[in-house]
Amino acid sequence: MNEYKLPDVGEGLTEAEIVTWKVKVGDTIKVNDVVVEIETAKSLVELPSPYAGTVQELLVPEGETVAVGTPIIRIGDGAAAPAEETPHQPVAQEPGMTGSPAPKVEEEHKTLVGYGPREAQVKRRARRGAATPASQAGAESQEQVQGAFTPGVAETAQPEPADEPAVPTEAPPAHAGGNVRVLAKPPVRKLAKDLGVDLRSITPTGPNGTVTREDVEAAGSGAPEATPAAPRPAAPGERETREPIKGVRKMMAQAMVDSAYSAPHVTEWVTVDVTKTMRYVERLKTDRAFSGVRVSPLLVVARAVCLAMRRTPEINATWDDAAQEVVYKHYVNLGIAAATPRGLVVPNVKDAEAMGMVELAEAIGALTKTAREGKTQPAEMSGGTFTITNVGVFGVDSGTPIINPGESAILCFGAVRKQPWVHKGKIKARDITTLALSFDHRLIDGEKGSRFLADVAAIMEDPANALRF
Repeated sequence: MNEYKLPDVGEGLTEAEIVTWKVKVGDTIKVNDVVVEIETAKSLVELPSPYAGTVQELLVPEGETVAVGTPIIRIGDGAAAPAEETPHQPVAQEPGMTGSPAPKVEEEHKTLVGYGPREAQVKRRARRGAATPASQAGAESQEQVQGAFTPGVAETAQPEPADEPAVPTEAPPAHAGGNVRVLAKPPVRKLAKDLGVDLRSITPTGPNGTVTREDVEAAGSGAPEATPAAPRPAAPGERETREPIKGVRKMMAQAMVDSAYSAPHVTEWVTVDVTKTMRYVERLKTDRAFSGVRVSPLLVVARAVCLAMRRTPEINATWDDAAQEVVYKHYVNLGIAAATPRGLVVPNVKDAEAMGMVELAEAIGALTKTAREGKTQPAEMSGGTFTITNVGVFGVDSGTPIINPGESAILCFGAVRKQPWVHKGKIKARDITTLALSFDHRLIDGEKGSRFLADVAAIMEDPANALRF
């Protein structure tokens, strides 16, 4: 009989909520089968089992928050995972993946939203050259995320590399006979899980019989998207309802308080005629290069921010109070604030300054979709250097945004509306928006903040101005 205790998921946290059990009493499971989904203060994480056997008892009900080290499930006879693998200490990772633990962070994260003032570095352990009998019985290849929180280091958490070798999605049982091993890269496995597609049902078209992203998309073209859970509706006659402050929402609130009372905020506004940008966006939508990619004014704002930072690098810097230094970042991890049912999260596009428009559009689309589905992982939120919050999608003109912890500025992009505007000496109906920039006055003075905002506005007024940067 084995008791699986809630592991330290390598995020410096001390507790987590049991969200959904993936197994029930009586189920037979293998090593690394996902048994439960938990919510930490940072993200949703799927936990794989370190034991094989029969589920004897679920020790913690769904919805309950427990401390790290608390037994959560009891599993009967079966082989445990090899001691050196320790798969029961998962990393916060792409759904559907299993992995070994990240090293424990010494200082507890006190922020969420953009995932704090530190950067994370992802490294992968070298894969074993030969499969062991235990791995052939069902253990998948392990992956390790190593956290590095060193201010100023340009190496940040990166998405799954494109050239990652294909790994087995499922290992066939010993009596599989004619069954074949399904090969797919981790991002493809994640996509298949999101679309509800069984990889075993797909005919692979990739090299060496690998299932590709296109294979999964073709198989899941009619699959419904996951819908985030909605808050509990009020019962008839119920005048008040209460909801515990926990998880993502709790850490978001603390992050905003910490930022608001530690960084002296200054906010400036500029109202811009973006008629030319709106026309430019419409042209991009018909461009063959952008086929299948969502194009919106936010894309132009994102590109404008990356270009404007070249003239005002302080916008992309960090105030290190402990070292009494200003840390200049020579890369842009561009955060896009996203509201989810569990609270505000800010996933970021890594190295956005190096991307072309098509690549940037794809990256923004992917991270916002993942955020809406509530599947944003810590690596996607770590290491942000600048944030854009798009309140225009809610019909709001502008606001005074709070700086994301660990950053020095945040840009608020308001709604684009047809308004009367003086254009070439005449009053005409033009597309108008308001941009608001909040910045940390410790390292960004009024001149620098104003210049950056004016540069962004100039590109939004006429995208051709981007050639000047």
